[in-house]
Amino acid sequence: MELEILLEKYFGYHSFKTGQKEVITSLLEGKHTLAMLPTGTGKSLCYQLPGYILKGQILIVSPLLSLMQDQVEQMNRFGEKRVVALNSFLPVEERNKVLNRLNNYKYIFISPEMLAIPFIIRRLQKLTVSLFVVDEAHCISQWGFDFRPDYSKLGDIRQKLGNPLTLALTATATMKVREDIIASLGLEVVNKIESTIDRPNISFYVEELANFDEKQNRIVELVSKLQKPGIIYFSSKKIAEQVASLLVEKGICQAMAYHGGLEQNTRILIQQQFINDQLDVICATSAFGMGVNKENIRFIIHYHMPMQMESYLQEIGRAGRDGSPSIAILLYSPGDEQLPIQLAEGELPSVQQIDWLFQQIMQTQQLDNGGINLHSDLRDYGGFTEIQWRIMEELIHHRYKPDISINTLRDTISEFVKERIRIKKSNIFQMRKWIESTTCRRELILKYFEETLTSKVSLCCDRCGIHLESYESNGKLSLGRHSDGDWKDYLAKILLNSEMSE
Repeated sequence: MELEILLEKYFGYHSFKTGQKEVITSLLEGKHTLAMLPTGTGKSLCYQLPGYILKGQILIVSPLLSLMQDQVEQMNRFGEKRVVALNSFLPVEERNKVLNRLNNYKYIFISPEMLAIPFIIRRLQKLTVSLFVVDEAHCISQWGFDFRPDYSKLGDIRQKLGNPLTLALTATATMKVREDIIASLGLEVVNKIESTIDRPNISFYVEELANFDEKQNRIVELVSKLQKPGIIYFSSKKIAEQVASLLVEKGICQAMAYHGGLEQNTRILIQQQFINDQLDVICATSAFGMGVNKENIRFIIHYHMPMQMESYLQEIGRAGRDGSPSIAILLYSPGDEQLPIQLAEGELPSVQQIDWLFQQIMQTQQLDNGGINLHSDLRDYGGFTEIQWRIMEELIHHRYKPDISINTLRDTISEFVKERIRIKKSNIFQMRKWIESTTCRRELILKYFEETLTSKVSLCCDRCGIHLESYESNGKLSLGRHSDGDWKDYLAKILLNSEMSE
């Protein structure tokens, strides 16, 4: 059966988006596949459609609970009921019920943390996993911007499941990260389908402001004028909440703050309100956006400086998924790089914490033939955050060998952490260099991902002469629901007018 027939039958679409058909064809030919496709191109279809052809289960590893929840609900809306999400949010009684009839499900979403439980692995080993999917695969790589220690174990998990056909999906990964993904998953022969990271309908605009007060005033001004809906990204939960309250108090729009400090039910409610147009603006930390299937987001504003180019591209990629023009605005004040530097350093254990932990290991003799046993109370005594502690557990587990001394292991881990911080700081200063650059912003982004700008984009960036007025509610572009042809006509007219006026 032709893939287009299945596409229309199960999903109601008449044609594939960039890269989708190539990825699906690769999988149906039995080839392990690494797919790097632009944000907003429907990567989930790349494993959903093969599920109607392949026998057995499709197992999808996903990094966020909200991402899983959104995918499950979306598939349910398309009429697919054989889908379930296995994660810590599922009540114990319901989880046991699901595990007892796991064979009845076709699509099983699972968190990497859940895969660390031996009982879960034993249940999965009883299934016929026809496709092992790693979503947001850049989380695997220690060089990736969103490295997750539990993701680094997926190569071992895959082996325990009998090395099934594998699909690794990402939207933003450098060449080095892509190579790391392949090696970590233990894939010897891989079909790589790598599309451009460029989204021509998203324009870039950077604005420098003197201080915090100017930024806050500018946010109010921008949101009052720009066509909505939109997302404003922050690195601080507190400021996200302050700005959301400010927008509501001033009667600018319906806005809510979204961050990891909220209850899970609250986060899901806010997400659904935004998707259903009950909220105009979300003031969010990076916890928001992955898997949010909202096509008409017109603007993304970064209140704080992103930590690296990859996360910036990931976040602005929430905009313009309907193909219509959208704007990505970054507000910068001198010294803004200090906050991401603090966050980068805080994500990893300090050298002092590492020295203290190894001193405790030697003093309390937490050694046996199988390796080092870390007592969980050391986490609290050493002041480790949850992510710092998981990183330490993972590093010690992977790097401990009976033939190396404890001091050598400590030094090796300390050097690894120092190198990670050096890389993170380098990424931050590279982001600042992009902000301060005087040349085309799109061209520099493509160069970072080892791509070349092949054709000029009409509404490109502030360095190429775009104006924010074009994206206002009463702007020149009239950014309603237009087809590709419609808005391209608008762009052509604007370009022609600007050329005539020069």
